[in-house]
Amino acid sequence: MTRVKRGVTAHRRHKKILKLVTGHHGVKTSHFRSANEAMLHALSYAYRDRRAKKGEFHRLWITRINAAVRPLGMSYSKFMAALKTSAVALDRKMLAEMAVNDAAGFAQLVKSVQGGTSAQPA
Repeated sequence: MTRVKRGVTAHRRHKKILKLVTGHHGVKTSHFRSANEAMLHALSYAYRDRRAKKGEFHRLWITRINAAVRPLGMSYSKFMAALKTSAVALDRKMLAEMAVNDAAGFAQLVKSVQGGTSAQPA
């Protein structure tokens, strides 16, 4: 059986890893072993935080909606319950967007839901 030398393959693999860690500091950009470890950590953090970002935005939307309905005489939980009973199909992202950019429309929505009348989604 012929001898297989793996120098080219290993060099190509090392170059691929070192290319992924450009921008890191210190030996993490030049030494393969440190670079490989840094790359593995970075990729796992990126995977984790892509999912964590969704929860952070959800919490932000809830905070914005709560801050907008409090001056109008409702709490967040009562407002969301009233939306559900009124069959208003707006998600938290859209409600938070309305609360920030269209305060008058949001106040009108809160008023219509507060009165118990069924508001149709726009």
